[in-house]
Amino acid sequence: MGLRDSAALLALVLAVTCSVAVGYDPLDPNGNITIKWDVISWTPDGYVAMVTMSNYQMYRHIMAPGWTVGWSWAKKEVIWSIVGAQATEQGDCSKFKGGIPHSCKKTPSIVDLLPGVPYNQQIANCCKAGVVSAYGQDVAGSVSAFQVSVGLAGTTNKTVKLPKNFTLMGPGPGYTCGPAKVVPSTVYFTPDHRRKTQALMTWTVTCTYSQQLASRYPSCCVSFSSFYNDTIVPCARCACGCGHGGHGGGASCIAGDSKRAMSAGVNTPRKDGAPLLQCTQHMCPIRVHWHVKLNYKDYWRAKIAITNFNYRMNYTQWTLVAQHPNLDNVTEVFSFQYKPLVPYGAINDTGMFYGLKFYNDLLMEAGPFGNVQSEVLMRKDARTFTFSQGWAFPRKIYFNGDECKMPPPDSYPYLPNAAPAVAAPSRQAMAAASAILLALLMVA
Repeated sequence: MGLRDSAALLALVLAVTCSVAVGYDPLDPNGNITIKWDVISWTPDGYVAMVTMSNYQMYRHIMAPGWTVGWSWAKKEVIWSIVGAQATEQGDCSKFKGGIPHSCKKTPSIVDLLPGVPYNQQIANCCKAGVVSAYGQDVAGSVSAFQVSVGLAGTTNKTVKLPKNFTLMGPGPGYTCGPAKVVPSTVYFTPDHRRKTQALMTWTVTCTYSQQLASRYPSCCVSFSSFYNDTIVPCARCACGCGHGGHGGGASCIAGDSKRAMSAGVNTPRKDGAPLLQCTQHMCPIRVHWHVKLNYKDYWRAKIAITNFNYRMNYTQWTLVAQHPNLDNVTEVFSFQYKPLVPYGAINDTGMFYGLKFYNDLLMEAGPFGNVQSEVLMRKDARTFTFSQGWAFPRKIYFNGDECKMPPPDSYPYLPNAAPAVAAPSRQAMAAASAILLALLMVA
């Protein structure tokens, strides 16, 4: 093989590697959204299919205003009717003289129905305004479905042409969908589990998420503090973009103590989803603060505070993922739910935090109530535990599935040389730590 051939092969390998890495999450290597089409009956000019969208991502959900799924028909298919969802456009159906199809678009876009629609428009797992829970947070809520009747299509397994060019918005960009692939037909059990039936034909589409495709800049940032050092390490300046069209760069901002921030209607969302942020040095919609709070003989405690700086967005069913070596020995989590994430079997250094239902699973808009917080108590491992060199701070933080911008490692609160590494804090130190955290929550 010549030098030119070797260079070409290397370029191909790098291109394939980069293209795969774009949609790969090392903390959730098997995470994806799978769209499954089950043909359940044939019609005189097509078929009826049950379309099921399953979110297999452990900590990334689809929040309001919900999903939009689209595709291109392979031939001249139309949607005669749809239950549990609707096409956003009917398209040109002028050639039909009798019954008018629900949609004649070559590239239909489908959205979920809102809760409370009439029962004759509903099927199981529909009508949630497109909101789909993360698999690791709520398995039952991680599925969405609708039923579609397709016309001017094939009427047998050999004549049906699979739709192509699938797209998924969840609710914004970031997802890339592969081609539809025929798979073994789905098997169903009757309610009494005494009889099995199966779909006449099944195909699936797999969609993966890339944060780089979703946004040029991060959507959250992380700050640090500790009881053993007065230094508060803030989010990096312009962590989410300043004036460059990022989450902060393309958004207008107002001072937290301004009259506009207190005015009625400041929390009203815009149709285009444009945020209205509180003016900060980092210009991020979300800040996660990790505070090393207390040190005991056999345990240590950290406080986690999540603050929303977006006046036009609240976050339902939010999730927070942290990677830290001591998460393999969590003793108790206060006021948050906690679930270990173990994507690689023996390595247990990653966990997901999320709110208690009807208590703090809703992170309110920016303002006095726009924050949630909890504490986590961890047992020390004498072989690895230390407060030196920033060990007590997380390696990675994700909010709602997006990786947050971390402070530079050389800025972490350092352990004073004269301070004993395992000494219990005095009352004065505890009071100072509480004052630091309170001050941080009051200012950007």
